[in-house]
Amino acid sequence: MKLAVAALLFASASAFAPAQTSKASTAIKMVNELEIGATAPLGVYDPLGWLDNEPESFERRRAVERKHGRVAMAAIVGNIVHNNHITFDGYLSKSENLKFSDIPTGVDGIRAIPNAGLLQILFFFALVELAWMPASKYDGDYGVGWFGDDIKNPDEKIRKLNVEMNNGRAAMLGIFGNMVAECTTGQTMYEQYASGHVLSF
Repeated sequence: MKLAVAALLFASASAFAPAQTSKASTAIKMVNELEIGATAPLGVYDPLGWLDNEPESFERRRAVERKHGRVAMAAIVGNIVHNNHITFDGYLSKSENLKFSDIPTGVDGIRAIPNAGLLQILFFFALVELAWMPASKYDGDYGVGWFGDDIKNPDEKIRKLNVEMNNGRAAMLGIFGNMVAECTTGQTMYEQYASGHVLSF
């Protein structure tokens, strides 16, 4: 088991080797999309060479990465809040006498939500994906600015977009790692930290 984990860690670490930078560029307003997320020491992360082989699909892949990062950041915050037993007051479903505080923490929480609640969540996702923040809008700028502030300085905008991209990447790894550790140990994040089991093996 330890050998398999070591091999997996080695293989994933080799994926972070710096890749050749391509001349292809896509502009979102006043910044070069290739500059976003291309921070030291890695630079542009393209282990499969898609920038050279499929430059036309780079814009869509970057938009998907950005959106997944935003969802993962919200998931991490929600996970931390719920694992600290901070819940809404009142009922999730009055007809089933189910309070928000009755929902278990961790991955098992989704199984406790009634079907009508899951449908509401899916309809909300569809509204966001199709109308409010459409997937076809590749630049990720939905007109709300950075906390309502429209950033005019290109250097500041690139810095904030880099922060968002890198935090999103960390959040994607964090929420995935949290779910894997929870399914492996059978303990939620809160229970793992409380018992000192910060590693799943």
